[in-house]
Amino acid sequence: MDVFSCIATRHSTRKFKEEPVPQEVLDKVIEAGRQAPSGKHKNQSRFIVIRKKEVLQEIIALVQQEFAKMEVTPENDDNFGGAIRAAKKGGYVFMYNAPVLIVVANKRDYGNKYADVSCAMQNMMLAANALDLGSCWINQLRWLQDNPVLRAYLQKLGMAEDEEVCASLSIGYPDTPDGLPGRRVMPVTGNPVVYIN
Repeated sequence: MDVFSCIATRHSTRKFKEEPVPQEVLDKVIEAGRQAPSGKHKNQSRFIVIRKKEVLQEIIALVQQEFAKMEVTPENDDNFGGAIRAAKKGGYVFMYNAPVLIVVANKRDYGNKYADVSCAMQNMMLAANALDLGSCWINQLRWLQDNPVLRAYLQKLGMAEDEEVCASLSIGYPDTPDGLPGRRVMPVTGNPVVYIN
């Protein structure tokens, strides 16, 4: 698959098989993230790769618990109001039961943290597509980055005290009839382009 086809056919997967991702395949996805550009070549994004089922279940339960404590407000409704509503109903699985969750953290006071992590995330999503894996960018841990319960738990998993979650990524084999990501080219609307010649 050439890079332009990979970009055009990459779409989010929100239903995954339980099938584990082989280590050598997962290593390629992670290495694609690690190869991403970073400001001043700092390369300080931390990749916490969670595959252990018990840990995934614990983090799912904590995310539901902490969102359920919150109230939807006009200020948060567009961003994570849906997560709060779903958590209050129960059974909220924020990462779509993927067998792998990659949490990407960076230094809390670093001005380029979101740019660096976004480059890594895009690389990993494209690598996943090229390797017949599905992926979905997950925001819930970033939305809860100041939550003391989640921060303490993520620090137990290896996030440093001076870091925060900037993004996370669900990875796995798509639960589709052919087992492949939903590859289709969709027309782009919006995203206007202005050329100054």
